[in-house]
Amino acid sequence: MADQTLLDYTQRCVKAEKETERLATQLQALSNGNLGDIDIDDKEYLDLLNENAKLKYRIGILKRNVESLGGDACSLAPNVDFSRHMCNILGHLEEVFTSAVLKAYPDVTNPVVQIQVSKHADYQCNAALALAKTLKKNPREVGDTVLKAVADDPVISKLDLSGPGFINIYLNQNFIREQVTNVVLNGVTPPPTVPERVVVDFSSPNIAKEMHVGHLRSTIIGDSICRLLEFLGHDVLRINHLGDWGTQFGMLIAHLKDTYPDFANNPPPIADLQAFYKESKKRFDEDEAFKKRAYEAVVQLQAHDPVHIKGWEEICDISKQEFQKVYERLQIRIVNRGESFYQSRMESLVKELNAAGLLEEDEGRKVMFAEGAEIPLTVVKSDGGFTYDTSDMACLKQRIEEEKGRWLIYVTDAGQSQHFKSFLACAKKAKFYNPSKVRVDHVTFGVVLGEDKKKFKTRSGDTVRLVDLLNEGCQRSEEKLKEKERDKVLTSEEFIKARDAVAYGCIKYADLSHDRSRDYIFSFDRMLDFRGNTAAYLLYALTRIRSIARTAGVKRENIISEAQKGPVLLDHEKEWKLARTLLKLPDVLIKITEDLYIHPLCEYLYEVSSVFTEFYDTCYCVEKDQTGKIVKINHGRLILCEAVAVIMEKCFAILGIETVSKM
Repeated sequence: MADQTLLDYTQRCVKAEKETERLATQLQALSNGNLGDIDIDDKEYLDLLNENAKLKYRIGILKRNVESLGGDACSLAPNVDFSRHMCNILGHLEEVFTSAVLKAYPDVTNPVVQIQVSKHADYQCNAALALAKTLKKNPREVGDTVLKAVADDPVISKLDLSGPGFINIYLNQNFIREQVTNVVLNGVTPPPTVPERVVVDFSSPNIAKEMHVGHLRSTIIGDSICRLLEFLGHDVLRINHLGDWGTQFGMLIAHLKDTYPDFANNPPPIADLQAFYKESKKRFDEDEAFKKRAYEAVVQLQAHDPVHIKGWEEICDISKQEFQKVYERLQIRIVNRGESFYQSRMESLVKELNAAGLLEEDEGRKVMFAEGAEIPLTVVKSDGGFTYDTSDMACLKQRIEEEKGRWLIYVTDAGQSQHFKSFLACAKKAKFYNPSKVRVDHVTFGVVLGEDKKKFKTRSGDTVRLVDLLNEGCQRSEEKLKEKERDKVLTSEEFIKARDAVAYGCIKYADLSHDRSRDYIFSFDRMLDFRGNTAAYLLYALTRIRSIARTAGVKRENIISEAQKGPVLLDHEKEWKLARTLLKLPDVLIKITEDLYIHPLCEYLYEVSSVFTEFYDTCYCVEKDQTGKIVKINHGRLILCEAVAVIMEKCFAILGIETVSKM
């Protein structure tokens, strides 16, 4: 039976992949507007999108099941060790019921199995209704047949049928108790995933220019995506695609040679690179002789003249040091890789495209057309230079072929959407990018607005420097904490840690808690509010949860010792509700990997805090008499408190927000 089951799974993997490729081809044609004789409306197009997404998810499920099946496999139920992995309950139930449908009706291909939260049970499976239409049978009869085909599973305690074929699912309380206890004993463990090599391109400031508020969203969103994927077990390469090549460097090097003639032997004492850039730009705009020397410097730089390369390196090093100061404050890990890294690869790419006959002459330029690219790529300029189009094509090729990336993520503003669509279409035409083998996500985001709902600027109308924003955040955080007299109860070191955690945490959370595709209003007053869905409130809530056991004189090792005695009891309805809320985390994380929207994790974090408040107001963890003396400690509830704290800390870690033990 094991061999046949493995064969069945493998065959379904192949079928699902073929169907996905077929739908992907249709979707590409629709996106490109190449409809031919196809008569299709918006609803059908959306249905195709949804079907394609479900098939991709199904392939992952089937592949995981193939990997998990061993010599003793005797059913289609997934075989996962939940002592090592937290269970993504929705995904797991979908696997269980997909297996049951395929067992009950072997001829059905790619069944749609929908699991949702139920008012009558814990969850509900609605697969029978769609199946009944396909099979032309009574939905209740189909539901009953599927129910009987469900294999024994540790997550499920019982099933029953209601209405026209709804299958009610009741979770196994012992399983939930064990999962919550495992959080305390083992920490938050990732749900089962298939590891991929992922390259994430984010932040991407330009050399010789200061990081400003425009870099904030890409940096914060990109870092959080990396943290999530790393937690799930993916091999993540974090890339800072720096603008470190091009005409402006001829301008800068020419100014450097005039200002610091001995720069090749003595590092130039440039304290303010932004001011240096403005000086060189002013000369470039006003002095024709200087402009001519700047262009000559570009030629020398591209020819790799040692002196010009030295000047370029000096400018890059100064810039990177300034960037690093910002990254360290925000605890961002990233690998710098400038456009210059791809220079030789761009040269090779142009030769390949030329040899393949993919480039066309256009008024001295070499351009490339492709289906889906509304605007052709300018691969070689009329002066022989390269463009962003060239570097991004070479970059994509390098990440696929050299880095072995199977999932590429670009985090940029929404204004670059057309550019991405064009160069990906051309890369596909050049046949080094295959969408069925490499996943590419363009993670777009809206603009940061001021409280006047206009683009966030200083009072003088200048772009807000990122370092100034962080400094103001620290100042305001300090004022807020002093207003609450936290400086009187915390040590100097604790106060500084709390100040920085609140300042940087609030800036990050205000961004991540919003739908990234929309603009959002930057308001320190709102983000530093200790009420509502803010980092300030949630960080404070976490410290209060941590203080419960500390106030009772119970050390963490004592809580772990109690947890080792057996699964935590969940006798009260509020305990049960809190436990189930905690175990929603894996489903939230898996969902984020599908669309890379981070704000559901913030919503979940706030939900955990709210449900904990319900629990804490009803269920006493520590009981005291009228004098304030502790008369009873409920160790089971302290275990539940510890699980909440561990879950919240993991959420904050994925969001890139540092927590503190006291605030």
